[in-house]
Amino acid sequence: MNIAILGYGKEGQSIENYFQNAEIKIFDNFKPDDIKTFDLEKYDLVFRSPSVHPHQEIKANWTSSTRYFFDHCPAKIIGVTGTKGKGTTCTLIKSLLDTLGQTTHLVGNIGNPALDALDKIQPDDVVIFELSSFQLWDLDKSPHIATILRIEPDHLDIHDGFDDYLDAKSNIVTHQTKDDFCIYFRDNKDSKKIAEKSKAKKLSYPFDDHDEFITGTATPENGIVLDGFLFSFRPILYSIFLKKKLRGKHFIENSEAALLAVAAYENAKNLEDFVRKNEAKIREGLEAFTPLPHRLQFIRKLNNVEYYDDNYASAFPALDVALNAFNPKFTNVILIAGGKDRGLDLTKMKQKIFHDTPNLTKAILIGETKQKLAENEPTEKYEFADNLESAVIRAKELAEATPHKVYDGRQLPNTVLMSPGAASFDMFKNFEDRGQKFQKAVKELK
Repeated sequence: MNIAILGYGKEGQSIENYFQNAEIKIFDNFKPDDIKTFDLEKYDLVFRSPSVHPHQEIKANWTSSTRYFFDHCPAKIIGVTGTKGKGTTCTLIKSLLDTLGQTTHLVGNIGNPALDALDKIQPDDVVIFELSSFQLWDLDKSPHIATILRIEPDHLDIHDGFDDYLDAKSNIVTHQTKDDFCIYFRDNKDSKKIAEKSKAKKLSYPFDDHDEFITGTATPENGIVLDGFLFSFRPILYSIFLKKKLRGKHFIENSEAALLAVAAYENAKNLEDFVRKNEAKIREGLEAFTPLPHRLQFIRKLNNVEYYDDNYASAFPALDVALNAFNPKFTNVILIAGGKDRGLDLTKMKQKIFHDTPNLTKAILIGETKQKLAENEPTEKYEFADNLESAVIRAKELAEATPHKVYDGRQLPNTVLMSPGAASFDMFKNFEDRGQKFQKAVKELK
């Protein structure tokens, strides 16, 4: 078999390893217009990396590791997509299913190439697949359980506009049947728009009094009361998330999405009965959940200032969620933001940072976008830093000098938050490198 691999990142290397007995040609560091010169028609399979546009007008046997995996996976797949929260939701689903005794495989955009796991998967296992728009772009099969989180504009420097981004995301449900499940975030119009395309049974969150799946037939005669569900599940979440210093209502939303996915996989008739029957296991699964690094990750507390690493936030929607996670009543925030200039419209980001976040007392701007972010904004609202280390030191000084909120006679911690709202490639290898360097700088503070 002759195979061409377009792109040699983590997925490309995984494809090469999986087909190690084939004849393989690797194309890397090319421009889109170069592809037509590669004579791809002579290959049996042409694997594109996620960022390679799938709609090239070339007569070749195009595929991707995601498409190949869906064609050959023997187990049921729970797919998760959205603009923010995919990795957290996938990790929660895995943690819950693990405690319920299922054998799980977490793959996809979370950083685990799907083909690395394919030969290990048995028919009775369950696959949790984090799906980006790039992996969904040309997917011609849909998962048994499709989970659609918040959808916001993203990756518009690669997609041909927001409609193309939505069309790609929609493939998570396009090929579902009435025997499948579609879980969606009902408070987001684009998540709902995608869900409407599905033929599957639909379940939505945040939880609602009128959702039959949650309450069963909620009548006085059968004794099923929604309050019983709310008081048996949400306090579990709140207590665990407070203990783990998790921030933001999106963690609650992600947990509700994960619980619906797990209940659907377990063929629950309604969610309240499922939670009551499995409350101990659900609590155990939530307790076992380890937050992913660089996603609003608490790093340390020093001199009554708490430091949070949100370096996964490479676009405005993630930054928006991060700023909303810190209640103006309880903390003042010093933000470190900025990064690679991808030519995106920064209007909403500027509005959020400089006008719509009352407890954000100063933004320290770094990277290629810092001048654009500061343009026409009040000079007292921002400072520039030449590098990350100086940004962290200055953020410490400002956070310690800023008056603290007071509650019940106690001074509450101020917050230093690094949530760049931009890609990392101007100053760092990737977001992990950026996050690791931020954490190192924070831990060295005295």
